Amino acid sequence: MSSRRPLIAGNWKMNGLRADADLLVSGLAARYKALSAPAFDMLLCPPATLVATVAAQAAGSGLKVGGQDCHRNEKGAHTGDISAWMLRDIGAGYVIVGHSERRQDHAETNAVVKDKAQAAQAAGLVAVICIGETEAERDRGETLRVVADQVRGSMPAGSTAENTVLAYEPVWAIGTGRTPTPDDVAEVHAEIRKVAAEVLGSAAQQLKILYGGSVKPSNAMEFLGLTDVDGALVGGASLKVDDFWAIAEAVS
Repeated sequence: MSSRRPLIAGNWKMNGLRADADLLVSGLAARYKALSAPAFDMLLCPPATLVATVAAQAAGSGLKVGGQDCHRNEKGAHTGDISAWMLRDIGAGYVIVGHSERRQDHAETNAVVKDKAQAAQAAGLVAVICIGETEAERDRGETLRVVADQVRGSMPAGSTAENTVLAYEPVWAIGTGRTPTPDDVAEVHAEIRKVAAEVLGSAAQQLKILYGGSVKPSNAMEFLGLTDVDGALVGGASLKVDDFWAIAEAVS
């Protein structure tokens, strides 16, 4: 049995006002605190406007808080951007980098994602580095090559199993309701761990690799039970207390 502690992460994306955060965090915090020995860590990644609020609400509950993106620099003339150090300053312990929506909407390359991950690690945050193939790449049979290239190109040299989490999200499955088969996910996660060993060596066996892409209560158990799947990066379902909690319970 793996010694890797599962991580259930919720990416709220561009959703949520303060009233929404109150309901979500209070509901999840009450359930998490009620567990005598939680079998998983739970991470909430709200929009930047809510990170400080969520961090304050989650204090003392055991819930972890992260941002959804950061700039590669610590400070400077970058209007509208937020640095990893700023996120740390307002209570974040994690930050997502390289999500497919950032790679697509903001033309972020592997090199940009690597710089952001490196900045996150330097600021003392855990970098949750996202990787995943498009539908066209999948249809051409390029899934393993694409994710391997993204792992090699997006993981900084200073990465460790403590300051890095990888998240496999097939782009074609995000928010579509479509999902790969458990066998497909198992194959990709095994490849990711093998390639991560090029950076981490034997420590890659302790690296958390999350699955994301239309994860919901009805399919969580089949994915979270796979050997190299160490949790989930959840989108839409993380905006509902009952659904997000049901996904987390699939690991216990």
